[in-house]
Amino acid sequence: MQVCVLASGSTGNTSLITTGQHKILMDAGLSGKKTKSLLDEVGVDINDIDLAFLSHDHSDHSAGLGVLMRRYPQIDAFANTGTWNYLLDSKKIGKVPVQQMNTIEPGQSKVMGDLTVTAFATSHDAAEPQYYVFESDGKRVAFLTDTGYVSENVKGVIKDSDAYMMEFNYDTMMLREGPYSWSLKQRILSDVGHLSNEEAGEALLDVVSPRTKHIFLAHRSQHNNTAYLAHDTAKEMLVDGDANLDNDVKIIDTAPDEPTGLIKI
Repeated sequence: MQVCVLASGSTGNTSLITTGQHKILMDAGLSGKKTKSLLDEVGVDINDIDLAFLSHDHSDHSAGLGVLMRRYPQIDAFANTGTWNYLLDSKKIGKVPVQQMNTIEPGQSKVMGDLTVTAFATSHDAAEPQYYVFESDGKRVAFLTDTGYVSENVKGVIKDSDAYMMEFNYDTMMLREGPYSWSLKQRILSDVGHLSNEEAGEALLDVVSPRTKHIFLAHRSQHNNTAYLAHDTAKEMLVDGDANLDNDVKIIDTAPDEPTGLIKI
């Protein structure tokens, strides 16, 4: 299994997972043209993408899905019922081909050839947010952003993965002293908002294990965080702290418009 975070941030999110049988998009928050361009950068033809999984309805995760489904009929797209209903009722992604729509509900696992996908509910101010663990050939990668907190149930689902894409959204001091309105700050800080660097690190402390080799720092705010602060917090808490990790774990920064490259898990 290989993973590439193609783009991550408030301007748009999408990642790539590859197995022997599948090429999968995790979220589709960019235009079709931009998604194709980023895939080209890592040597993957967009015509080879056969699966797409959507976390929730916010446009930075979903805006490009309708275009991709209409333009590339080989893509089977998965989301839960609440997310599909909201997107279709609001017409946020336009009319999508019914035959390409598939459901996966929180708590469900689906097996597709050499891939097993497990969905789990998160806490965010969207219709029915959820994220996923992808498993193939004995490897597990867990994706988790856009959640105000990490429940014990979620920790149980994502525990002991080989790789994590984890939200390190904001530095608390930068957010509190920054330019956002107080109402927006309250929303971000709430249980249906986002994770701070420290909250993400604390959650990871409960779930990483010696098998964990890669941690992608994702969905970093461009106004309330820096790559240095997120990386330094993760390193201090996980690598230099008491985490149950081997010394060769890699902490990987992500960017809003530049892919990480395909990394073997």
